[in-house]
This record gives sequence, structure tokens and C-alpha cells, in this order.
Amino acid sequence: MSVMKKILSTVAVTATFFAGAAQAEDMRIALVVKALGIGFFEAAAKGAEEAAAELGDVEIIYTGPTDTTAEGQIEVINALIAQQVDAIAISANDTDALVPALKKAMDRGITVISWDSGVAPEGRELQLNPSSSPLIGNMIIKLAADNLPDGGDVAVLSATTTSTNQNVWIEEMNKVAGNYPGINVVATVYGDDLADKSYREAEGLMQTYPDLKAIIAPTSVGIVAAAQAVTDAGKIGEVNVTGLGLPSEMAGHVESGASKSFAIWNPIDLGYSATMLAYNLAKGNAEAAPGAEIPMGRMGTLTLDENTEGAMADPFVYDASNIEEFKSIF
Repeated sequence: MSVMKKILSTVAVTATFFAGAAQAEDMRIALVVKALGIGFFEAAAKGAEEAAAELGDVEIIYTGPTDTTAEGQIEVINALIAQQVDAIAISANDTDALVPALKKAMDRGITVISWDSGVAPEGRELQLNPSSSPLIGNMIIKLAADNLPDGGDVAVLSATTTSTNQNVWIEEMNKVAGNYPGINVVATVYGDDLADKSYREAEGLMQTYPDLKAIIAPTSVGIVAAAQAVTDAGKIGEVNVTGLGLPSEMAGHVESGASKSFAIWNPIDLGYSATMLAYNLAKGNAEAAPGAEIPMGRMGTLTLDENTEGAMADPFVYDASNIEEFKSIF
């Protein structure tokens, strides 16, 4: 007799996981998030539930601390070890602090992977990155170029000069800029991930480069500030703002036309992929080793590098066709 699969949301780290709700042969996979009550992770849990329904013999335990601390996650991990779950898929609050607890889990035969925010290699079998720097770099300039068939001047509004991620993404973007004929990157400026400074920098770009056609902001703070600056300057339709942002914060700017499209990873796909990977490792269908290709269901396969990390997919594009669906999620 089949039993309905459900996500068990743990309100506190000491909550009881109702193991009796699932059949004895069901595999129990714990999706451990940075903290409960965050829309991004609740969307990931929907993806995990989708994977569980597809697999048919999986129970998802959706859990995490009440705040984004390593200590809270360590308590959750210890509770899961006591429950003898089959697999833990965790988005880490600390790269290194979780390692001892996760090593203990692995010593007990529990499959451990990290996703989204990684754990040091000794504390997990693999790391699922939402995307990769080359994929992100290509996507952010492609989003600008797709709306500029005749080319034009574009500028970058980044976070800080020392932001490792953003700097690598911009470097990757510049590597492939020549693949987009007529696109001319005229400047890179920095708003320090402060809304007011990012706004002023976007204003300055439009004044300095009167023929500017697009502002690319690979930061969720910068993209919102730039879109507002374009709106206030009366340049909707003249200057398109794109980059990386959150649907909940960008919905109004997509609706107004200040941003035709932007990208970020899809948390539903991320939770789905993490569940599929944990399942295949725990079942013995795959092994996490450099060069391995591990199935992720509808998301294809994850290819692991020498650090046993892999990229899920291109960043997911949000525009007028899907912004309504996602703006209430994260």
C-alpha cells in the first residue's frame, strides 16, 4: 500500500521526525537548509518533494535551525544522525565548522552532500553548485546582447572591488564578450552592495555614456538600484537593466520594462537536483569521484571536477513570462 510522501518541516532542532509515517523500505533524505522560514529554501523543498514523488521510495525531511548559524546546523546534523537517516543534503552556514559533525554522519554510513553553499571536501561526498563562473559570465552578457540585435554600449555595476564571485563572473563575461558582435563594454563601476551608492553609480554611468544601452549588475543589490535609477531618469526603453537578481525584488521593474530579463538559479531545480544526487549516491547507483557523471533526473547529469564539485545548470532566466510565478517564492 503506497503511503503519501510529505515534507516534514521541523520547527525546532529538537523536533521529532515521524519515521513511522513512511514505509520501512523508504529512503529518508534530509534536506538541511541555512534556516527555516526562508522563501528560497522553501522553494528548494518543493523541488525535493518533486524528486521524491518521481523516485517513489523516498521520504524528505526538510529541516534546519531557526537562525543561520553553524551551531544550529550542527544540532540538526546530530539529531539526524540519531534518527539514522540515509542521506543528508546540506546548504552550509559555515564551510569548515560543520565538517566534524558531517564526518561523524559519514562514519555512520550516512551519505552527505552539500548544495548551494558548500562544505569543505572532507565533510561531504560532493558539492552541487547552482551554476559555474563561466556559465554565469556568459549569461549576464547574453541577457544584454539578446535585447540589442544591433549591438551597443553596455556597462557593469558590480558589488565591491574585492568581491571574489563578482570579479570572477565579470572576468568570465569579458572572455566571451567578443562572441556578441557589436556589444561594447565601456565601464565597470562598483556600488559596494549599498543601495544608495549603487543608485548613484548607475546615474553616473548614464550621464557619462549618453549612448548606453544596458547596465549589467551581477549583484541583487545593484540590479534593483540600477533599475530604479533608469526609471527615475525616464530611460525605460532606452537603457535595459539586467544581471543577477531576486524575482521578489525585480518583479516591479520587469513589469515596468526597466528590466527585460535577469537571471538567478532556480531553487526548485536546486532542491530537486540535490535530492536526486543524494538518492543515487545512497543507493550505490553512482560514486562521487573526480570525473564522475551522476544522474539528476530531469536536470541531466552532474559532472564532478577534481574537487568533487559540479555545476547544475545555466542560471535560470526570469522575464515577463514567468515573473508572476516566482515573485512570491523568493
